[in-house]
Amino acid sequence: MKKNNKALFKDLAIYLKKHRLSLLISLGLAIVSTIFVILGPKILGSATTEIAKGMFSKASGNAGINFTKIAHILTILLGMYLLSSMASYLQNVLMAKITISLSYDIRKDVSQKVNKLPINYFDKTSKGDILSRMSNDVDTLSQSLNSLLSQVITSVVGVIGVIVMMLSISWLLCLIAVLVIPFSIISAKIVARFSQRYFRSQQQNLGALNGNIEEIYGGLSDVKALNGNVVAIRKFDELNEKLYDSAHKSQFIASILNPITQFLGNFSYVLVCLVGGFLAIHNEFNLFGFHLTGMLVSIGDIQAFIQYVRSLNQPVAQLAQVNNMMQSSVAAMERLFEFLNAPIESDDGVVLNDHDLDRIKGSVTFEDVSFGYLPNKTIINDFNLKVNPCETIAIVGPTGAGKTTLVKLLMRFYELNSGNIKIDDYDISKISRESLHEICSMVLQDAWLFSGSIKDNLCYGKKDASMEEIKKACKLANIDHFIETLDGGYDALINEDTTNISSGQRQLLTIARAFLVDPKILILDEATSNVDTLSEKLVQEAMDKLMIERTAFVIAHRLSTIKNADKIIVINHGEIVEVGTHDSLLAENGFYASLYNSQFAGCE
Repeated sequence: MKKNNKALFKDLAIYLKKHRLSLLISLGLAIVSTIFVILGPKILGSATTEIAKGMFSKASGNAGINFTKIAHILTILLGMYLLSSMASYLQNVLMAKITISLSYDIRKDVSQKVNKLPINYFDKTSKGDILSRMSNDVDTLSQSLNSLLSQVITSVVGVIGVIVMMLSISWLLCLIAVLVIPFSIISAKIVARFSQRYFRSQQQNLGALNGNIEEIYGGLSDVKALNGNVVAIRKFDELNEKLYDSAHKSQFIASILNPITQFLGNFSYVLVCLVGGFLAIHNEFNLFGFHLTGMLVSIGDIQAFIQYVRSLNQPVAQLAQVNNMMQSSVAAMERLFEFLNAPIESDDGVVLNDHDLDRIKGSVTFEDVSFGYLPNKTIINDFNLKVNPCETIAIVGPTGAGKTTLVKLLMRFYELNSGNIKIDDYDISKISRESLHEICSMVLQDAWLFSGSIKDNLCYGKKDASMEEIKKACKLANIDHFIETLDGGYDALINEDTTNISSGQRQLLTIARAFLVDPKILILDEATSNVDTLSEKLVQEAMDKLMIERTAFVIAHRLSTIKNADKIIVINHGEIVEVGTHDSLLAENGFYASLYNSQFAGCE
């Protein structure tokens, strides 16, 4: 989403606010460094004038060149250049620290923002694109700012200082020299107008390419198994071509500015040389019919002025280059601040204390619940359900019926369109998500573990768990024996994509993690669907123990795993079509019976 530059820099200023003292010091150092550099040609010009005077006086039979005075002038000049170099070095170090700290702050905020965004944001944005914002866009902004802040300060100070020094020598020559500046500014604006959209497109295409890479490498085994290499390469080439095209156009258009400013600078340089040479000989000048007198300029001042013209062209060219960097920075800032300013999910509900959490019994009530992922497409319609404490509720139905959606609503991953859900007497929209997630725990079919030790993975939901509690949870989950056979035991490492343990072992570890959290309400979403027969038996035994004295919601396509549920809810198109026990629903010979028989016909 395009955002105006004023708003972007206002957002950036918030991050720079805490560095204002460092920025002021950096500004002061830049001014000192630039002033010393600017004074150099004037002082050097006085040495040239002294030499010219000495040569003329020697030709007239006088003392000749005063080398002592010249040495004194050059000593002062050398000292000024040394001080200028030191100030410039300190300024660069300070600016590097500011930009590094800025990158740190933005990355930290992006990381924290990820945990505050609603789930539906990630339904619309690829993981690769978010990673690109955290890495590429932050790096682009950081690198550009380091150059931008330094060059803008030195260039602006340089332009002002050079103009002042040129005015002190000759206002006429200064007028000729600065005539090109408006043309340079107009050129920069025209180029920026065309190049900015391509810089924006470049960052967007880079995010899309990273998203594609993350997606393909995440499912590389499937890509190879299904001979999807050609399709994957073709898709990558298409995205890569788009990135190349936008990057090529942005750089091509932006690079036009530099030769334009160089041409204008050289044009003014030639004019100054011609007019300056004339003024070094004559004391008068005709300008558009006006006769000007007292215009004589010394040879040393002409030399200094020519150097100032070159010095003026340099910061003007730098400002043109700054304009190019500004476009990539603006594109990166648009993506970063769009992400950072995205609406977060509210969590202003009541935080339940330990006493309140202990009193929760685990009853769940759905009252006239309606929900749709899209505003105009409702998939749960006026849903009503009463679950008593410690009941095991199985939710079954065809794919797309709304089974997983129901438990996501219970976890408050999404907000309801209408109706409400209560746990005991608490409306879940009125309590904090943190408290809600202490009451409820989920075991999903895609067991999620991160790269690290087994112990760290087990303690993810309870950081203060003791070793005794961890081992007890693993024993209940039928995974303790496997862990103890590993080299390192509970300190054994799981690799990045968890391929060094089986899917069944991953699932048992997540069940052990749920035991450790000890929730009042348990959600099991297809927890046995990705495991082999032997592992399924272990997982099922662990889940049966986990569900004891807890309210449990079990979503299962394998209907044999939910025969002992206290109540089976059959859902179709977001509505309850049947409710009962396994035996009673089979006896009704309805929708559930047809689902069950379709799985087990001829197997019993």
